[in-house]
Amino acid sequence: MSLHSTSGRFWLARPFHERATQIFLGVLLAALVIVTVLHVALPRGHALHVNAYTVNLFGKYLSYALLAVAVDLVWGYLGILSLGHGAFFAIGGYAMGMYLMRQIGERGTYGHPVLPDFMVFLNWESLPWYWHGFDMAWFAFAMVLLAPGLLALVFGFLAFRSRVTGVYLSIITQALTFALMLAFFRNEMGFGGNNGLTDFREILGFNLRSSDTRLGLFIASGVALALGYILCRAIVTSKLGRVCVATRDAEARTRFIGYRVERFQLFVFVVSAMLAGVAGALYVPQVGIINPSEFSPLFSIEIVLWVALGGRATLYGAVIGAILVNYAKTVFTGVMPDAWLFALGGLFVLVTVLLPRGVAGLLPGFTRRADHQPKEASA
Repeated sequence: MSLHSTSGRFWLARPFHERATQIFLGVLLAALVIVTVLHVALPRGHALHVNAYTVNLFGKYLSYALLAVAVDLVWGYLGILSLGHGAFFAIGGYAMGMYLMRQIGERGTYGHPVLPDFMVFLNWESLPWYWHGFDMAWFAFAMVLLAPGLLALVFGFLAFRSRVTGVYLSIITQALTFALMLAFFRNEMGFGGNNGLTDFREILGFNLRSSDTRLGLFIASGVALALGYILCRAIVTSKLGRVCVATRDAEARTRFIGYRVERFQLFVFVVSAMLAGVAGALYVPQVGIINPSEFSPLFSIEIVLWVALGGRATLYGAVIGAILVNYAKTVFTGVMPDAWLFALGGLFVLVTVLLPRGVAGLLPGFTRRADHQPKEASA
């Protein structure tokens, strides 16, 4: 691969030439088609029929997978162990929840909801200024990207400019999400307090309780995961990605040869936060609730475990880890709810000892392209 080809304008098409990307997208497409066919074509009493609950569960797993890809982008390729990505996920979820809440309740003069139900219950007399505009889908969807992106921009600018790295940066990201959790628990914040936002009815005019709507959200989650994966692969296989890997492995040396490392860190961190926000927005209508527990530092730590178990710095490994761990969580919490945390800890120790590269390390032919570029491409 020549330097010219790696800097061409068709950088987004580059991942499609990778065998790993082709296999990943093929498997994802096959899963979407199979689940759709088994849900639509087969009658409910059939043994292979996929019911609406299972479709909803799969959609939730795909949302988590996109979140894991976002974390792997900054941790695997930039070396930033973020313990606060749950905050970006939750902010994207709240942006979607605010839109969904404004679709219910009493209607005003122009047919728009006046106040969300929980505000009526708390005797609020007017809509807070930051709720205005969320009755419009385009505005809400824009805020799904802009709100977590802006938070990441401000936080990242201050942190990377001050050259906060390593465990100190991880602690600060965890403190950020913990502070947001405490803030969103307060009723006067106007986000539903401890109960959060729930009792959603419709999205874009479609009934959220309809099996067809749930199937649509499942497919949307799969498409978002595919697009997010392609975007991340395009980043890590570009010159930007090579600088990120150099920063991860030798930040001081990368600075010494003239790169403004903080700019690269800030850009990738913001992109990762926006992907996490999209994951949160897809998650909320499928589970039917968003509350401050999504800001919990424990949730952010669990996301890191998904990536570590699946395989760091692979992207597809993050997807594998997120789906496997959450499927295991569904099974264990249904059978032995008290044993889940012990099982997760044991699984992490087992994989760390026996599979240092994660589950993805077992897959032959999948190489970490961003870590092993041809010499002529890095010249």
